[in-house]
Amino acid sequence: MLTINKFTCHSAVDHAAEELKKYLRMMMPEGGDIKIAYAPEAKGGFRLGTMEDLGIAASSGICPELDDEILIDTDGAGGVIAGANPRAVLIAVYEYLRENGCRWLFPGVDGEYIPMQDIRPVSIRKRPALRNRGACIEGAIEQKMLLDFIDFMPKVGLNCFMNQFRVPSTFYKRHYDCLFLSEDGKPSHEPVGDGQILSWVRAAECEMAKRGIMLHTYGHGFCNDPFGIDSAHAWDKLDNSDIPAEAREFLAELNGERGLYRGQPANTQLCLSNARGRKKVAQYAADYLEGHSNIDYLHMWLGDLSNNHCECAECSKKTVADWYMILMNDVDAELTARGLTNRIVFIVYADTVWPPTTERLNNPERFTMMMAPISRNYSVTENAPDNIPEKRPFVRNKLAFPQSLSEYMLYMKDWQATFGGSSFSFEYHFWQCHAYDLSGIPTAKRIYEDIAAYRKWGIDGVMECGTQRPFFPNGLAFYTHARASFDPSLSYGDIERDYFCHAYGEGAEEIRTALSEASAALSFDLLNYKNASQRDEGYCSPEIRNGAEKLDGIAAALRAAVKKYYDSDLRIQTASVRILEKYCDYLELLKPYFLALAEHRGGDCEAAIENIKLWVEKNLPQLVPYFEFRERVGILRKWKNLVPKVTPENYAEGG
Repeated sequence: MLTINKFTCHSAVDHAAEELKKYLRMMMPEGGDIKIAYAPEAKGGFRLGTMEDLGIAASSGICPELDDEILIDTDGAGGVIAGANPRAVLIAVYEYLRENGCRWLFPGVDGEYIPMQDIRPVSIRKRPALRNRGACIEGAIEQKMLLDFIDFMPKVGLNCFMNQFRVPSTFYKRHYDCLFLSEDGKPSHEPVGDGQILSWVRAAECEMAKRGIMLHTYGHGFCNDPFGIDSAHAWDKLDNSDIPAEAREFLAELNGERGLYRGQPANTQLCLSNARGRKKVAQYAADYLEGHSNIDYLHMWLGDLSNNHCECAECSKKTVADWYMILMNDVDAELTARGLTNRIVFIVYADTVWPPTTERLNNPERFTMMMAPISRNYSVTENAPDNIPEKRPFVRNKLAFPQSLSEYMLYMKDWQATFGGSSFSFEYHFWQCHAYDLSGIPTAKRIYEDIAAYRKWGIDGVMECGTQRPFFPNGLAFYTHARASFDPSLSYGDIERDYFCHAYGEGAEEIRTALSEASAALSFDLLNYKNASQRDEGYCSPEIRNGAEKLDGIAAALRAAVKKYYDSDLRIQTASVRILEKYCDYLELLKPYFLALAEHRGGDCEAAIENIKLWVEKNLPQLVPYFEFRERVGILRKWKNLVPKVTPENYAEGG
């Protein structure tokens, strides 16, 4: 009989032991019970714990609290499964199971591939490719879906998750209010209040803590909440008369007036030169952390738009980044005075892409730098050296933003010269641009290349700001994010073959070929909004028309494969193929839309969008865990509305 002996007392190690037991019993269903005990003196069985508790030295350069180094040395009856910290122990258990053939391709039990076999010896020691590997709440959130996603994260090697805003009501309401769905002209709503959402958020945080997942939180809102302006409904429009009169002096002055920018709290900036305002922010941050001791990283961002920073005489004396560093030092001083050790994340985003010229952080050990390259073009990772523009000077509220990752890195190198601490990228592969990808394959390849580039540039992590359901028509792209971030030994081909073979079995190559044809017919580069916005014809092109004409044939070939592999003894393969069945419907619904788009028949585009919405509503139970339908509909409308032409600068502002 197998035994599991825990050497470390921590919820993540407790969970690791239970997960090891569960999956070993699934692999060997006739093997009887597996006993679990807290037995730090044990010499046999599986020994689970931190490297420190097991007497194993961590590798040089490791920060045991943050770096998830793992060590596995087992035979057929047990052995050591260890990690640099309790979270890493859980990740090590999943890596041990992975070495024994288990896979988790997307959240939920339908995404599990658990073979029936005797266990094999495993001997590996591995340090993750990136320190920070995670995701940020975005899109439209259903609570069960989010809890499944959190459970899924360590199974593929991810270690951090971010809840945006004090209360992320916007994202939950997008789902429960069903903003894009209707039937007979009547909205379909299942509304939830902020109190319910807040309690769900706390439940999700408990699930993260149980697994040792590092909690990142807040982000936008520090320009609002400290002054009595509620950021829970971040982009909802308010009237300036709704804000407290005493708050107005702390908001950015633009064109001689202070108030909400475009009426939206999340998009409003601060008067950063106002010392009383900075003190209020610092005190608010410290109060918040005292009441939320579970936070590992507090993100303190400025407003969500650009070229709208305070123009008062004092603010104009320094760059936005210089004032931002002064604010961060004020926050650090307040936290230090109160004995708070939480880490703070500052953001290199929009106007703060330009680094500070005079100010520096007084206590850099507290801080992590996060770059957010929202205006980049996702058609390429690195530009050729002769295709990278020169750095532009900082000119308040008259900035043009980097259009490529290579251009971003020109500014990041200057930031790295002023700040030598840990950093990661806040990426947007699953925000809008994955909707430009009909197969999931081009996005997966871009993510793999981006991670390699970030490692070369000294950016030690990727947090994906995008939907928590990027699994339609498959989860290859998100799986690539997770596996490339964790395992430095994997090639892109390794990851793609691994995913398709486990998702589709004998149909892997046939299905991969059909999906590749969809990407060839209407390529990512062709559908990429940034590329189209720079073409005179936009989406009104023969390439769009020709690609659309091929969608029926591609759907038919894929349906033939679906029919052939429709039922499997393995649930993961049946579920993966049934997702493709819905995807065939989607391709057929896209054809009339793209034909109308190519000829700029706006009314017919809108009719095609309505047909897609009705199809989504009819198939909602099957689609919800996998398909971010609200975002896709938004992109369809964005494409339709491209004329008059949108500039890259407008896109950088979220246009």
